[in-house]
Amino acid sequence: MDGRAGEPVRRYEVTEVEPVGAELGASAQQPPSSGAGRGMFGVQGTGDTSGFGGLQRRRAVELDSPRPFGGEFDEVVDALEEAYTGFNDAIERIVVDRGELTLHIVPERIAEVCQAMRDDPALRFELCSSVSGVDYLGSDGRRLHVTYHLTSLTFRRRVRLEAAVTAEVPHLPSVTQVYPTADWQERETYDMFGVVFDGHPNLTRILMPDDWEGFPQRKDYPLGGVPVEYKGAEIPPPDQRRSYQ
Repeated sequence: MDGRAGEPVRRYEVTEVEPVGAELGASAQQPPSSGAGRGMFGVQGTGDTSGFGGLQRRRAVELDSPRPFGGEFDEVVDALEEAYTGFNDAIERIVVDRGELTLHIVPERIAEVCQAMRDDPALRFELCSSVSGVDYLGSDGRRLHVTYHLTSLTFRRRVRLEAAVTAEVPHLPSVTQVYPTADWQERETYDMFGVVFDGHPNLTRILMPDDWEGFPQRKDYPLGGVPVEYKGAEIPPPDQRRSYQ
């Protein structure tokens, strides 16, 4: 067909070009991982767990925070030092980060410190709102950390205690005699991370079956899973995707 009057006729040649970056031939294809992030449990480099290398993990604070800590934090630390005679032997380091005071406690002393935090009139941290676990796989020998969030209803303050143990000897004293609310929370931490709370009245699994082997929230626990079927497609289990293989 001719073009408009006075204009040359334009002709186009159509060629097939394979899409760049596409991986064809799979019904449930996952995007390939980059060198910066290999996925959740095989992550290297930036700490990206998405598989695309776009996230940057903030470097963990490991050093003591210098005094003055600022505001009420100095009052809390001074009151604990005065109330608890074993302060220097029990406190490994004190960190103030992102508006939160964290006291790193020698594992054997965690229940004693909680007792002082609750009973001293200048502290009065009456509530333990949370006991939870963290696995810092590859950090050092004491990779399993347990965190305790304490709240003073009297003074409207919050503080975070943290104790670290090894995966080979994951024992901590139970704080249930000080904070009864820690009962089920310690059971969940035991169930998911394998931390044994000595002195707990009934340390049994709370989420997984009693005969379950392993601790699902440890970073070296296998992903497992089952394939999920969709109409015309099937998603493989996590340990068969990308770099999990």
